[in-house]
Amino acid sequence: MKVTETKKTEKKVQNPHDMFFRATFANLEVSQNFLKDSLPDSILKTIDLNNLELQNGTYVSKKLEETRSDLLFRTTINQKEAYLYLLFEHKSYLDKNVGLQLLNYLVSIWNQKIKNEKAKHIPVIIPMVIYHGQQNWELGNALDTMILDYDELPDDIKQGIPNFRYHVYDLNRFPDEAIVLGSRYYVTLSILKHVNRDDEQELLEALKRVAAALNAMNEKETATEYFETCLRYVYEIVPEFSKVNSNIVQKYIEGIFPEGSEVAMTLAEVLREEGFEKGILKGKEEGIEEGIEKGETKALIKMAIKLLTQKFGVMSAEYSEAITKLDSTNLEILIEGIKGFENLDDVKKFLAL
Repeated sequence: MKVTETKKTEKKVQNPHDMFFRATFANLEVSQNFLKDSLPDSILKTIDLNNLELQNGTYVSKKLEETRSDLLFRTTINQKEAYLYLLFEHKSYLDKNVGLQLLNYLVSIWNQKIKNEKAKHIPVIIPMVIYHGQQNWELGNALDTMILDYDELPDDIKQGIPNFRYHVYDLNRFPDEAIVLGSRYYVTLSILKHVNRDDEQELLEALKRVAAALNAMNEKETATEYFETCLRYVYEIVPEFSKVNSNIVQKYIEGIFPEGSEVAMTLAEVLREEGFEKGILKGKEEGIEEGIEKGETKALIKMAIKLLTQKFGVMSAEYSEAITKLDSTNLEILIEGIKGFENLDDVKKFLAL
């Protein structure tokens, strides 16, 4: 897939949602499959999805870049230049202004064409919204929904209003069972659907499905890289999830990937890097400096049991035995995670009892 330079300044957005969206939907397979699933047959018959050209840059204003991301693809419709504009809403709530903001983005694209190419005609642009908030999308898909009593207006007045319809893909309606083994596209939708929800168990199950799907991919190097991308995204957006569930994820991965495989090693590396080194530094300030600096597993076990006992009372033999089986890395993770544990169920979940 070609990436075409444009005059539009490309912003270096560090938002995790933006980074994940661009890293996945810039992939030809993912974007093509998404468009095939999202657009009606009447449009698919006229559009050339085999020659998508990703355009550099963003049309989202700096003020809104923390809650929105976008991608623009050049293609043809009926053998004439056309564009597909994907707007990714990464808010956890509904924004009734999305239609008006979409109009602004479309006008910006058209203005750019006229300014840079001295174009006499503006191209067709198909606007699309990808939404993964916690509520179902109930705002409609047209600009007229923002105008009070629009349907009651005379046709002569309606004709003067720049009304348009856009396609909305609500990830809440994406069925989890649709995830296909070996499909990066369905993996992407599954992660996007669950990362903004409050149910950690659902997210944990989604990660398990992702691991199984990627394990079925023929290109293991690509699968490993993408699994790492998914993990980093989840741990960045939901840091508390990583503290409580990291050990469960690791044990699950070890169960489906060969011991010592690149995937297993990548997971361990991600778990260490995504906040846990910072956690170790915090732990030093709380009196566990000696155990971590020396890397003495026994000292870490003793400290973990001591902290858990202080917080939840005397630990049963089952818990103590499980703690003694942890390696130094997971002991460090456990010690840092204790501060975020609310009850023994969190401890049990971490230890996968």
